[in-house]
Amino acid sequence: MNKELIINTGPQGVEIALLEDKKLVELHNERVDASFAVGDLYLGKVKKLIPGLNAAFVDVGFEKDAFLHYTDLSPYARSLLKFTQQSMQETSAGFQDFGKFEVEPEIIKTGKINEVLGHRPNILVQILKEPIAAKGPRLSCEISLPGRFVVLTPFNDIIAVSRKIHSSEERRRLQKIVESIKQKNFGVIVRTAAEGKNTAELHEDLRNLMDSWQSIQANLKGAKAPAKILSEQTKTTSILRDLLNEDFNKIIINDKSLFNDTRSYIQKIAPEKADIVSYHHTNSPIFDQFGITKQVKAAFGKTVNLPSGAYLIIEHTEALHVIDVNSGYKSVGNNQEENALQTNLEAAEEIARQLRLRDIGGIIVVDFIDMKLMENKKRLMDSMESFMRTDRAKHAVLPISKFGLMQLTRQRMKPEMSINTLEICPSCQGTGKISSTLILEDEIEKNLSYLAMQKHRDLTISVHPILEAFLTKGLISKRRKWSWKYKLKVTIRPNNNYHLTEFHFFDGNEEEIKL
Repeated sequence: MNKELIINTGPQGVEIALLEDKKLVELHNERVDASFAVGDLYLGKVKKLIPGLNAAFVDVGFEKDAFLHYTDLSPYARSLLKFTQQSMQETSAGFQDFGKFEVEPEIIKTGKINEVLGHRPNILVQILKEPIAAKGPRLSCEISLPGRFVVLTPFNDIIAVSRKIHSSEERRRLQKIVESIKQKNFGVIVRTAAEGKNTAELHEDLRNLMDSWQSIQANLKGAKAPAKILSEQTKTTSILRDLLNEDFNKIIINDKSLFNDTRSYIQKIAPEKADIVSYHHTNSPIFDQFGITKQVKAAFGKTVNLPSGAYLIIEHTEALHVIDVNSGYKSVGNNQEENALQTNLEAAEEIARQLRLRDIGGIIVVDFIDMKLMENKKRLMDSMESFMRTDRAKHAVLPISKFGLMQLTRQRMKPEMSINTLEICPSCQGTGKISSTLILEDEIEKNLSYLAMQKHRDLTISVHPILEAFLTKGLISKRRKWSWKYKLKVTIRPNNNYHLTEFHFFDGNEEEIKL
């Protein structure tokens, strides 16, 4: 699989398109004024405790207070509170050796929020979900700093290795390496990308994360809540950090500054990949040149057409998303069951892409075409799980119910991306009504009369082909009548780019006449 990253920089922000085998699978938009991104760390002030929800509302500077549930406090919440209070008062040098920090006892899973945050303290929190609709951000106190190969988790000494690394020998090797290089009071999660990496590469990644932790300590000194303590990397670098592998073969950027920054970042994390970054310096829009604009127009909207003629209907409600699969004019053969299976498999692949592309989260219900055979239903479910495997968001797929419905859940981290692919009709300006052709005919003749008075003797009227057919039909057409009446040469010329009621006049030198 070939992966390409196309990055378009504009005055409003940065648009990032991820292509897999030339097909658009992810679209990210990073606005210039964006804040409260997933992963950002804030010093927040606990404003209100809600015992009934076992949760707290925390002021992090957003227009609405952020939500912090007890289950997101982390077992080491008391250690985090102690660390926050001491860091705000002392210099960062006080925690230069974080291994000497005395970790507090863990909180119990069935505890109450007021037992931990009863005095409404300032606390270091991390954005778990961006603000969505009328809701403020969702927070977590389980601080984690992600790197390319490892994730750093303070206040514990746990080492965990990604379950996607299947080799038991490789898992033991990575565990031993991390044990030898990590410091006390830090936990480390080894990511899938660490498979096959040597000690030096893992140590460099861990050292960079330790530098980030030192920055957190320094930024907490003298800080007053609410305040941003540490920003997650830009969307570009975070995508590269998480996805960059041997499949990546092209990164194209239309901004010189971002090109230099990205190239430097690639040079730092994967020097062998530095040459895949290139600068787009032509005048044509970068998204147009690589076919992304066309894919966006085709992929977003209520109806999504599939190559075979089948199509999807995607509807959004307050509680869930509903996707209906329709066969359209698709016909594989005379076997109805086989037709249904092939259509469903094609639809499943496109649905997995749509979930990533639109970043649809929450509950998704898919109404596939009915199938009778259990083995076909099992094959469809296995295929859906396979298609979803490349999705970085946490998700779950349930078997098809007796009503022919498949239920999925997908982690919701930020608002769903919605792009309006419909355009206002240039003829009716969105009203659904256009002028009568009889009135249009009078309007053209009125302008023609005026130009005849201006001593024009050779005029060309450029119109839509349908209007051209109307004005030239018959032996004694409207065009001939106008020529005789105003004693001038009138030519009617069709133009496919005009809307139905659009017309323009040109003189004998083919110069447009402004009316």
